[in-house]
Amino acid sequence: MRARRSVLAVPGSNPAMLEKAKGFGSDAVFLDLEDAVAPAEKAAARGHVVDALVSGSWGERLRTVRVNDLSTPHTYRDVIEVVEGAGPHLDALVLPKVQGPEHVVWLDLLLSQIEATMGFAPGRIAIEAQIESARGLQQAAAIATASPRLQALVFGPGDFAADLGLASPFVGAEPFVGAFDAALLTIRAAATAAGLQAIDGPWQRVHDLDGFRARAQRSAALGFDGTWVLHPSQVDVAHAVFTPSREQYDQARRVVATVGEGRGVAMLGDVMVDEASRKLAERTVARGRAAGLDATP
Repeated sequence: MRARRSVLAVPGSNPAMLEKAKGFGSDAVFLDLEDAVAPAEKAAARGHVVDALVSGSWGERLRTVRVNDLSTPHTYRDVIEVVEGAGPHLDALVLPKVQGPEHVVWLDLLLSQIEATMGFAPGRIAIEAQIESARGLQQAAAIATASPRLQALVFGPGDFAADLGLASPFVGAEPFVGAFDAALLTIRAAATAAGLQAIDGPWQRVHDLDGFRARAQRSAALGFDGTWVLHPSQVDVAHAVFTPSREQYDQARRVVATVGEGRGVAMLGDVMVDEASRKLAERTVARGRAAGLDATP
């Protein structure tokens, strides 16, 4: 599992911002061809994204591209042009507004065809499915198992609020505390059952870092692995929230070593730990390792 504590959004239509984003310290980036790009700029943005990917200097970050959703005429051209032009430099495609497993199956098939045609390693490019509607949420479990390429489910709070008719005019001002908790838990459960990461969507009031921190802490408490960020100032906050402390990490490692798979109940000091404790601890260990925490001797 590679870290997705922070996933920085970068408009694909802005070459200057694409270049500047290489200097920020997020775990991942997604170069956006969807909401951040006006319809008249879609074709040019594909070229800008390809140029940004092949020019390198992204370091160890995950490089992802969000294509347009399948209700538009843009999606197949997005996939073909970006993957053919920059496939070896691309880690994953983000498919927005996924309504059911058939959307993921379509993208998997198209990727396989492009890989075969271009001589790319089969199956290397991953898929992240963004759930942004009531129908998508109802299909979350099926979506999560639709392709072996899937690595993450991503919550899209803005479009989800609009689909349900919630009163909030923008993300970051939910009409009541915990408005999205049920959706987040459903996505987390589907992702966990399929062995995927779960990533929260953006906080649009980019200069309200206290609000962003509170939102990130809530999704982290619900088991999420990271969040999208819209501004570099949010990156450090996301890393602080979604990285276990050294104490938490070392304790989790001790639980895993003490219980072990299939051992049942054991005592760790004066605390009784069991199989459920081990599973929770393994998630903490995985997050810590993904974030670069070294094992303590």
